[in-house]
Amino acid sequence: MIIAGDIGGTKTNIALFESDGRSIGTITTLESFPSSEYISLDAILDEFVAKHRPHLTHACFGIAGPVIGGRVDATNLAWAVSTEGLTGALGVKSAALINDLEAMAYGVETLTPAQLHTVNPGDSPPRHGNRALIAAGTGLGVAGIFWDGAHYHPMPSEGGHIDFAPRTALESDLLEWLTEKVGGHVSYERILSGPGLLNIYSFLLDKRFAGEMPELAMEIRAAEDPSAAISKSALAKESELAMEALDMFVEIYGAMAGNLALILKSVGGVFVGGGIAPKILEKMKDGAFLKTFLDKGRMKHLVASMPVHVILDNKTSLYGAARCALNQGRVD
Repeated sequence: MIIAGDIGGTKTNIALFESDGRSIGTITTLESFPSSEYISLDAILDEFVAKHRPHLTHACFGIAGPVIGGRVDATNLAWAVSTEGLTGALGVKSAALINDLEAMAYGVETLTPAQLHTVNPGDSPPRHGNRALIAAGTGLGVAGIFWDGAHYHPMPSEGGHIDFAPRTALESDLLEWLTEKVGGHVSYERILSGPGLLNIYSFLLDKRFAGEMPELAMEIRAAEDPSAAISKSALAKESELAMEALDMFVEIYGAMAGNLALILKSVGGVFVGGGIAPKILEKMKDGAFLKTFLDKGRMKHLVASMPVHVILDNKTSLYGAARCALNQGRVD
């Protein structure tokens, strides 16, 4: 019995997998917890274990933040998590703690074509080689997947926090506006995330690029997730301002994905995960993302040869955490 966790700033998903010891098997139990309503991950695990009383043999948890020495201070939560705390909460000898995008990278290996939408087919036949993973949700995560000639190996990263590099005059204005708003360093996560889409919308509103619909303004103020209200209005073509914001978001997303593809020379594929891309899939398919992904000057031919896939299965990080647990995290 494997316990696997996907710990994010908005929600924490905990799953039990019944495995034959060779593959991760199937999910037998899955629960989602609102992260901000709990004081710690241990509190969630205490509740989960008391309810289900599993006999655990393996454990692994993916969490948003840099895991160093078996410990992490979560990026978008006031939680400190450690392997020692996990073993205590679960009553086991050891447990694996990895970055959430590293977990998703492990999960990529379990996906079938039905769990992906291809934005760019790339060269045919597909090639082996490094892969890139980028995922916008509550924050922005990136990871590499290194190809050693026989196997793929996930590489954790905090690349979502690198400096935002504007490509246009409007994006330069956005950088200046955000620099003043946050009082300093502006990372890609300030833009490519749920809060980031709200930042873009607020910037365009402040610069009066379009008027705000009163109904949408009320919905944004009342919403637990304002970005969902903005993207919904944009996709329905109800608000010019929301449409402009989503256009800008997707163009910057494509540019950043292309940057990552070049950094890793990811001829094995670029995977777009996270909670936002599947929800705006129609926008991801309309060409704006791919246009800026390909806009790499002399390296356009290289990125054009790389397949780009949107991950549709929101349990990919759980599959990956279970796979990592099975391969590395025995807790007999």
